[in-house]
Amino acid sequence: MSLGGLISSSGGGNSGGGRARVVVEIAPHAPSLMPSGTIAHPRFHPSSPIPNSMQISSSALSLSIQKMDGHSELGFAENFDPGIIGRLRDDEYESRSGSDNFEGASGDDQDGGGGGDQPPRKKKYHRHTPNQIQELENFFKECPHPDEKQRSELSRRLGLETKQVKFWFQNRRTQMKTQLERHENIILRQENDKLRAENGVIKDAMSNPVCNNCGGPAIPGQISFEEHQLRIENARLKDELNRICTLTNKFLGRPISSLGNASSGLELGVGRTGMGGMNAVGAELPLGLDLGDGISSSSPMMPLVKTCSGMMGNEVPFERSMYIDLALAAMDELVKMAQVDSPLWIKSSDGTDILNLEEYRAFSCIGMKPSSFVTEATRDTCVILLNSLALVETLMDANRWAEMFQCLVARASTIDMISNGMGGTRNGALQVMHAELQMLSPLVPVRPLKFLRFCKQHAEGVWAVVDVSLDINQEGSNTNPFWNCRRLPSGCIVQDMPSNCSKVTWIEHTEYDENVVHHLFRESLRSGMGFGAHRWLATLQRQFESLAFLISSANSSEDHSGIGVNGKKSMLKLAQRMVDNFCAGISASSVRKWDKLCFENVSEDTRVMARKSMNDPGEPPGIVLSVATTVWVPVSRHRVFEFLRDEQFRKEWDILSSNVPMQRIVQIAKGQGGANSVSLLRANETNANDSNMLILQETWTDPSGSLVVYAPVDTESINVVMRGGDSAYVALLPSGFAILPGGPPGYEVVKSEGNGSDGSNGCLLTVAFQILVSSLPTAKINMESVETVSTLISCTIQKIKSSLQAA
Repeated sequence: MSLGGLISSSGGGNSGGGRARVVVEIAPHAPSLMPSGTIAHPRFHPSSPIPNSMQISSSALSLSIQKMDGHSELGFAENFDPGIIGRLRDDEYESRSGSDNFEGASGDDQDGGGGGDQPPRKKKYHRHTPNQIQELENFFKECPHPDEKQRSELSRRLGLETKQVKFWFQNRRTQMKTQLERHENIILRQENDKLRAENGVIKDAMSNPVCNNCGGPAIPGQISFEEHQLRIENARLKDELNRICTLTNKFLGRPISSLGNASSGLELGVGRTGMGGMNAVGAELPLGLDLGDGISSSSPMMPLVKTCSGMMGNEVPFERSMYIDLALAAMDELVKMAQVDSPLWIKSSDGTDILNLEEYRAFSCIGMKPSSFVTEATRDTCVILLNSLALVETLMDANRWAEMFQCLVARASTIDMISNGMGGTRNGALQVMHAELQMLSPLVPVRPLKFLRFCKQHAEGVWAVVDVSLDINQEGSNTNPFWNCRRLPSGCIVQDMPSNCSKVTWIEHTEYDENVVHHLFRESLRSGMGFGAHRWLATLQRQFESLAFLISSANSSEDHSGIGVNGKKSMLKLAQRMVDNFCAGISASSVRKWDKLCFENVSEDTRVMARKSMNDPGEPPGIVLSVATTVWVPVSRHRVFEFLRDEQFRKEWDILSSNVPMQRIVQIAKGQGGANSVSLLRANETNANDSNMLILQETWTDPSGSLVVYAPVDTESINVVMRGGDSAYVALLPSGFAILPGGPPGYEVVKSEGNGSDGSNGCLLTVAFQILVSSLPTAKINMESVETVSTLISCTIQKIKSSLQAA
């Protein structure tokens, strides 16, 4: 038969006419030559010899393949299901016995003679009917590896034995594997022929060069292979240098001299590198910052950090070049949005700036907004007690940035430092960062972000820091459901002012999925009360005012706290850790490993989490339970804050105080008026000997919100801290309240101190408790413990509302 007939016969029952018969001959057993039960490998004899033309060359082979009956090798490859290629290659057959039989040889005839005295029986061969073959082929297309149940069903339906079905599938897989390997060999031969032909053309061109000017033969000098490779590498490096210079021109807004012949090509037709296309980047991108003072940018070349190890030399520069392009476009967008009279902003009825979306879409550097996302854009300006250089250093350090905005940034880290800046400054610094932004409520999910942060000095005393998300849609398909937002060009413009102050213009622009946000917070988030520029600047102002107040009070003789400088530092560090743990227990960020728990008797608006505390000197060992919820209170935020922070009213809402009034024994003020402070509370003097526990409390308030956090501490441990000892070994579990302005729409009139209206929507009160339910890390949390803490929160909220007459 012809080779085409053989391939056609293995293609399935749909090949029609032209099928070639293949005879399987199994050698008779010889007891003296092989052990009992051994099966001789079958030998296939084609009915006609293969034409000699099929064995001459790969080109002749390809010609004969195209003339095969019904199906060719290439046709087989086009119709072949690629999903089973890996399975065919890795297939280890369950039983080698009989697996080489063709077209369903009976499994009964595979055993051979059992005893040495019995003559071998003549083999019987069973040909399947066309209907059986058709059914088996159809099933093979769906499932090449049927299990025992499927094989039994096929054998029952087709009237075959289970072994026959099993061996048929084994043989069929063997055929497919053989055809696949043959087809790959043909492709490899063809590729080899092409490469040989191209090699011959190149050799001819090198041996017979042509002059580009006159068209006549050229007689170049003989050069070695090493010199040839050096010339190619030299041309590639020239292209790479020109590309980096072009990007640097854009990056710093100043032309940098490079080698001549910017479009130098590679000799011998090698062509430009894959990076050469980056030379087309628009160097005319305007990056000069115009803040009304005629300021323009001028700075030297940015030194790029060495590429990451373990990657191909061309891959990392290309990725980083794309990062640089994105950072430059984001910086340009931030500068335009910071202009005082920019058409991108329009004034609302209450005087706040609203982004003009139609104007913004004209030059946005970020792709289309996902269909389920909404836009949040805010802008605000303030003056802070810090110079521009110090603020820029804080923003470019991930740890200091997270510490500065501890109630907004749950976690931050620098993934890759593309550029450290130049001249010992942050000018031109570019880095890839990861952060988790939080709002202090269990009803608002954490916002994880992967973004670029780029810093540039536009003039003396004028800096800009911009963030922009590395869009997940540009990096590939997103399978992580927790990426629920993206940060469009956001950041700040910092300009030095007299008296060591700075004017900061802050812009926040985010798109996020509103479906994952509780309806109670949707209006607040859209207006920017949760993550808007107003909140970032309010936090920034409060932090630097507290720092300035602490420095001035340390040099003042009016400090009556009775604690030394080192004792204050230890107390403030302990209070900072307490607030950090409190925020982590609300937002469920990745800072700590919390396990979310679900119980039927607990409201959906209440988040219950648990974790094991082990080998942490700052926490008691055992199982820690965290329960948090948020409710709307129709009372002004200021009144709620003053009520909760006052130790005289604590007995009205704190169930654990046993209705005993509290006394403040130590206070470290962090601002005027005592609202921002760290305090140490205890029961009044008449009951001071009844308990060895004190309460550490920190309170602060600013225009964006208020916080009251407290934790019981041991008297002996806190005395060590007040003497300047290490606070890391003081075990505490924080609880407290986060108070945010706003609420659901439709509630404009609320109660205030004068029983009048303050025109607000009340406030959103988040209550969170962390309690040690067992000192054994291996213990399990039962429903009784969860219900106890949930009841404690409900009773506390009810007592607060009753005391404020807000029920």
